[in-house]
Amino acid sequence: MNGHETSELHGKVAIVTGAGRMRGIGRGTANVLARMGADVVVTGTGRNPDTFPDDEKQAGWRDIQSTAQEVEAFGVRALALVSNVADQIDVKKMIDATVAEFGRVDIIVNNAAAPYGDDRVAVLDMNTDAFKKIIDVKLMGTFYCSKAAAAQMVKQGDGGRIVNLSSTMGKSGRANTSAYNAANFAVDGFTQALAKELGVHQITANSVCPGLTETSRLDPLGRTDRWAARIAEVPLRRAGTDEEVGELIGFLCSPRAAYITGQSINVNGGSITER
Repeated sequence: MNGHETSELHGKVAIVTGAGRMRGIGRGTANVLARMGADVVVTGTGRNPDTFPDDEKQAGWRDIQSTAQEVEAFGVRALALVSNVADQIDVKKMIDATVAEFGRVDIIVNNAAAPYGDDRVAVLDMNTDAFKKIIDVKLMGTFYCSKAAAAQMVKQGDGGRIVNLSSTMGKSGRANTSAYNAANFAVDGFTQALAKELGVHQITANSVCPGLTETSRLDPLGRTDRWAARIAEVPLRRAGTDEEVGELIGFLCSPRAAYITGQSINVNGGSITER
């Protein structure tokens, strides 16, 4: 163990969805929670290695298995699960597998989202299936996972933490991002309602809203002119990192954040840009 590790979350069990990418908020968050002492379940969709970015291929990255290996390096336990958050039955299996392995669920971080893709067009050109895919994964996935995890937390009777990944695009609409806007605005509203319902059980629910973040999710933007234009919109003149977002999530999962619930917290370098 190194000097940065803590035991704030010792004995806690966390689930982080969408944690298989080498450059991603899910991996960054899983490592932060492990460093804080939690056992961590990492999920992903079981990506085809042929589709991995070049840096993942060169590193020999193995998706959620590699994230789980990093988690275990902190001296805690890990479980890698292939799971589709847009499938309610799959989500139930995820919770059941977590309880079977670790006996409980204390934290869920709903990070999974559909990849940047053919939804980034004008509404008049939007394919219905493309719009629906974003909603199914981001919004319905957050609903299914939050509901299933909360039921287990209520059953346990000693509180819990739900952190939903939204975006600054859940607070400010932008042309050609209607599906992503709709999903993230909905996640923020859902989180506020969830916080009011679950407070009596000492379960907090918050959403985290990243701005421009250096992850493989934004590889379709490239790192040239379009990227430079986005960086210019950030007062700190740089993109955030996956670990910086993970640090905020770790704080919200800690005892230090026990009185914070129903909030949608930006981590965006002072800007209103998409991640």
